[in-house]
Amino acid sequence: QMQLVESGGGLVQPGGSLKLSCAGSGFTLNNFAMGWYRQAPGKQREGVACISSSTDETTYADAVKGRFTIFRDNADTTVSLQLNSLKPEDTAVYYCAPSVNCWAGQISPPAGYHDWGQGTQVTVSS
Repeated sequence: QMQLVESGGGLVQPGGSLKLSCAGSGFTLNNFAMGWYRQAPGKQREGVACISSSTDETTYADAVKGRFTIFRDNADTTVSLQLNSLKPEDTAVYYCAPSVNCWAGQISPPAGYHDWGQGTQVTVSS
């Protein structure tokens, strides 16, 4: 069974930075295109960043482009998301998951995907 564990969230002031990490068990992360998603209170979950499986090409949602960077880390055993220049509207629970769409800002998990981890809370507030 695929299991993903997110970590690295926290409380940060506007303009601050965080690094989120996603570790997997039961499968090899670098065999999949992997995405980071977030869900703010009262809103639907949305894809924010994705990295492809073969070429490590990346794509980002417009709201985070230029501020967030997704990359594979720790000998490709984790997928990390560097969050810079954080804004209050970035406040959400952040999740990682495989992505079937990973190009031109299109980031989405497989249809019916339900193996979401517990996520990691990012709160941006002064």
